[in-house]
Amino acid sequence: MQFSALQLATMLDGKLEGNPDVKVSNIAKIEEAGEGMLSFIANPKYEEFIYTTNASILIVNESLVIERPIHATLIRVKDAYSSFALLLEQYRYLTGNKSGIQQPSYIPQSVKMGDNVFVGAFAYLGENVVLGNNVKIYPGVYLGDNVIVNNDAVLYPGVKVYDNCIVGSRVILHAGCVIGGDGFGFAPQPDGSYKKVPQIGNVVIHDEVEIGANTTIDRATMGSTVIRKGVKLDNLIQVAHNVDIGTNTVIAAQTGVSGSTKIGQSCVIGGQVGMVGHIHIADGTKINAQSGLSKSVTTPNTSLTGSPAYDYKSSLKSQAIFRNLPDLEKRVKELEEMVRQLLQERAGV
Repeated sequence: MQFSALQLATMLDGKLEGNPDVKVSNIAKIEEAGEGMLSFIANPKYEEFIYTTNASILIVNESLVIERPIHATLIRVKDAYSSFALLLEQYRYLTGNKSGIQQPSYIPQSVKMGDNVFVGAFAYLGENVVLGNNVKIYPGVYLGDNVIVNNDAVLYPGVKVYDNCIVGSRVILHAGCVIGGDGFGFAPQPDGSYKKVPQIGNVVIHDEVEIGANTTIDRATMGSTVIRKGVKLDNLIQVAHNVDIGTNTVIAAQTGVSGSTKIGQSCVIGGQVGMVGHIHIADGTKINAQSGLSKSVTTPNTSLTGSPAYDYKSSLKSQAIFRNLPDLEKRVKELEEMVRQLLQERAGV
């Protein structure tokens, strides 16, 4: 597919500088782009490449000052990064707009499908599954009985969604993630063994959520594990039963959230964070990578680090003191020696 500079400028409501007829058919980083390619510049660190890139079209901020002649045609927009993201989204839609049913796949008569649905080969759909309009089910996906997948959702290869779970509109589930596996519920017995507690709830994923590869979200013991609108989960995250993650919260890879923990909205959680169960995390909380939370966070917009986690600013002060410990030790020993000598002098030794 080819697009002219004029077409792209019109799509982005941008101001065109240069040849409106120049065309691009591919996208690349500014330092690697060649003829017929589109790129962008949003970070001042990369502005030097404006004068050396071979890209045919560049998307730039309105405020960018050009000091020397350049090769590329420019499209000036308010926010180059957001505009480029919009183009990438459109590009992915055009290249991934599959439809139809590939064979072999298993689809019972009780399944209901909307318009323009794609089901890839070797997919398994259980009884009474409902697929909304424009849903894309890639090869090897498993959907259990009574699963609902709403409009424009994309389930990449190998995704597993257990019985009775609900996937919202415009949700993206990346390869290998598991939605609705049993929560980790076992009752200790007098003889030291453990009896499994049946997990009869489900998982509800609201609209515009994206979940990374091999992330697992357990079904509730009763009720629902809930992932609310706009949440973004990285790869390799464990979300336990009855967890509730608030709107627009983002969580990085290898984080583990224990059962029944409630995370507020607009939280930012780094990689390898661990949380105990049955705690509440206030809205806007920021948690540094590799931190461990053992108690609730009740004050909104708190920044935390460490294990057990504590106030981020306080931790910076502690780190500064820790770095100065050798000098502090030396000063303490000098003071001790001074005190010892003074005591000897007073004692007439």
